[in-house]
Amino acid sequence: MNASTRTQVSPHKNAPSKQQYLSTIDIFCDLTRQEVEEIGSRTAMREVPAGTIVYTPAQTQEVLFILKKGRVRLYQLSPDGRKLTIGTLNEGTIFGQMALLGQILQQKFAEALTSCVLCVMSQDDVENVLLSDPRIAVRITEIMGKRLIEAENRLLELAFMQAPARIAAQLVRMAEDRHGWAGRTRPVVSCTHEELADLVGVHRETATKILNEFRKKNLVKLGRGSVVILDPAGLGQFAEK
Repeated sequence: MNASTRTQVSPHKNAPSKQQYLSTIDIFCDLTRQEVEEIGSRTAMREVPAGTIVYTPAQTQEVLFILKKGRVRLYQLSPDGRKLTIGTLNEGTIFGQMALLGQILQQKFAEALTSCVLCVMSQDDVENVLLSDPRIAVRITEIMGKRLIEAENRLLELAFMQAPARIAAQLVRMAEDRHGWAGRTRPVVSCTHEELADLVGVHRETATKILNEFRKKNLVKLGRGSVVILDPAGLGQFAEK
């Protein structure tokens, strides 16, 4: 890992405090302000630029990341050096190497796709702060259950769905995860053609061809590093084919 990927950026003087960041995380939504402040006093917060590798297979220590802001990609390297995307995580979730929580990153890299704000917790912090509070433990269980269902759905899609339907389903899922459909007639999904291709298991050229077909059908509008969903219902129906 070169020096640039280890860069830690000091927070701007007007940036939200650690407690303000933590108070909006789902797993802490049942806590009082004082309780969130107590947790904040025991965690380290890092702000990192896009491209930072925040975890590598060479790291062996137990660590839990709480992603407050930004997007993180989990990937593995194939024998020929290609990056195989395992998943893309959005703000408000947790990830890391923490057996206590069923979080395993063996042979995986975690890369910041955008500038990110991360809260970092050790194994002792997790045992004494998170798992000791049943309210937080329940929220963590919900996240882990949802992630397991998503992984199972992706395996089913890879086994039984054609590439166009997989891409449509992935776009719908990403839009729902980040925005939900309510109040947004044209949700925007931030991802490149390459990221989308990696997520659904196709070549980049295949993903670009399929996205252009969706564009011609007025289902989406393609931007630089983004996909605007013009017809959520139509794309959803396409995902069911």
